[in-house]
Amino acid sequence: MSQPVGIEALDFSYNGLHPVPAFPPVLVGVVGSGNLEVLLESDTSSQCQIHVETSARGFESIWSAVLMDFHRRHGLAGVRLSIHDMGATPAVVSLRLEQAMAELSSRRAS
Repeated sequence: MSQPVGIEALDFSYNGLHPVPAFPPVLVGVVGSGNLEVLLESDTSSQCQIHVETSARGFESIWSAVLMDFHRRHGLAGVRLSIHDMGATPAVVSLRLEQAMAELSSRRAS
């Protein structure tokens, strides 16, 4: 059975453990072949909400594993992530998420 053509949208929500004070949006990466961008935004909820739009359909279980690993490491609350993916590998996804966290940390430190 072939996969439908087009972008797949996936949504994940995790109970946050570490509230993040309001911050200006953080954007890292670029949408392009084999790459992705991550946008971090403040949110008023106690959740970490993640919306993924990906050209690689049928990989929800992989996304779930990568994002659960990210949440275990950071446990963010009050954050919304938007990910726009063009076929990045799980390693690239993790790298971009960590880049976003590094950018957020550097902004909060200054």
